[in-house]
Amino acid sequence: MPVINEHAAGIDVGSRSHFVAVGQDLEDVREFGVYDKDLRECAAWLMSHGIETVAMESTGKICMMFCFDVLLVNGSKTKNIGGKTDVKDCRWIQFLHSVGLLTGSFLG
Repeated sequence: MPVINEHAAGIDVGSRSHFVAVGQDLEDVREFGVYDKDLRECAAWLMSHGIETVAMESTGKICMMFCFDVLLVNGSKTKNIGGKTDVKDCRWIQFLHSVGLLTGSFLG
């Protein structure tokens, strides 16, 4: 499939940590904590990889107040992968977002 969003990342949001993928290789994945300093470190890492847009499941509570286009997606749209792990999840979200297969969800 052709890449639509070249500078896309995927985040598997968790209550204790967030797994972030900037590509599909294992070295393209990092785990970050959930506190302010951790989110700032995550944002700096994303910026260092030229990331412009980020997709994450709407089930999490995370605020990216940096210069990223954030797409909150319905978790049911990202759960079609077997052998669930946080690393696989963030890579799957990154892939779906990079090829333009995710749409935003409204949180009310």
